[in-house]
Amino acid sequence: MNISYQSQTENTAISEFGFDFTNGPKIMGIVNVTPDSFYDGGKYSNSVNDSIRYALKLIDDGADIIDIGGESSRPGAVSVSVTEEINRIIPVIEGIRSQSEIQISVDTYKSKVAKYALDSGANWINDISGFRFDNKMIEIAAKYNCPVIVMHMQGDPQSMQLNPKYENVVSELFKFFDERIAYLNQNNINNIIIDPGIGFGKTLNHNLEILNQIEKFKEFGLPVLVGASRKSFIGTILNETVENRLSGSLAILSWVAIKGADIVRVHDVKESINSIKIINSIKKIKINHF
Repeated sequence: MNISYQSQTENTAISEFGFDFTNGPKIMGIVNVTPDSFYDGGKYSNSVNDSIRYALKLIDDGADIIDIGGESSRPGAVSVSVTEEINRIIPVIEGIRSQSEIQISVDTYKSKVAKYALDSGANWINDISGFRFDNKMIEIAAKYNCPVIVMHMQGDPQSMQLNPKYENVVSELFKFFDERIAYLNQNNINNIIIDPGIGFGKTLNHNLEILNQIEKFKEFGLPVLVGASRKSFIGTILNETVENRLSGSLAILSWVAIKGADIVRVHDVKESINSIKIINSIKKIKINHF
């Protein structure tokens, strides 16, 4: 492993993001303003008001961050135009911001979309391409000095699940983040969250290997985000449809919470918070040794 960027201590990373991660991961609630997302496509995007109401419900349920996306990134998803993506998400961001001060993340790899979103009240950029698809995204992140989520993906949404291959998936992800973090630091971007990209160009075994060793990603000294909620590999293990994958999602959330993940991106906010409360109660209990 060759981590060549200037490492930050965990306490520094925590203070820069305004969150105390010592009591378990923060909850990022998913709001997909899309007709074709794999779980909630079309459920809450029939109107701007539907999407806003749903986001406010997630906030009431206890979400710490709301992640808003206007383009599906499920395997095989077709890209939409910049104009369409902007038209989908900007009224929703503005509606949420008018009623809440919650941190809002924009899930996009397009610099123009990110700029409009940040101008409209979003706080973070969540780039599934790891700042590789749009070379102007780095300029936007630097200009707005905002937190950025850098995700790993092999290929793109159209091709990522066709035949993903790695010699050693965790080692290759380390090399990817080493290079990406150095690139961002060189462009004066330091508020970085890393996301290993569960389900993005990974087989079932690749996902399990990453989750099994998730605590190793803490070595970068940056917050670690895990997004596994209701994904297809859970369905493969349980032989369940997407509607019946909550138990599997909560099992993974509990595992990564114990292993030290800082943020979990979820569809089911209230249930996720309850799971973390149970974990925290067990961890904090005073032991009378005998």
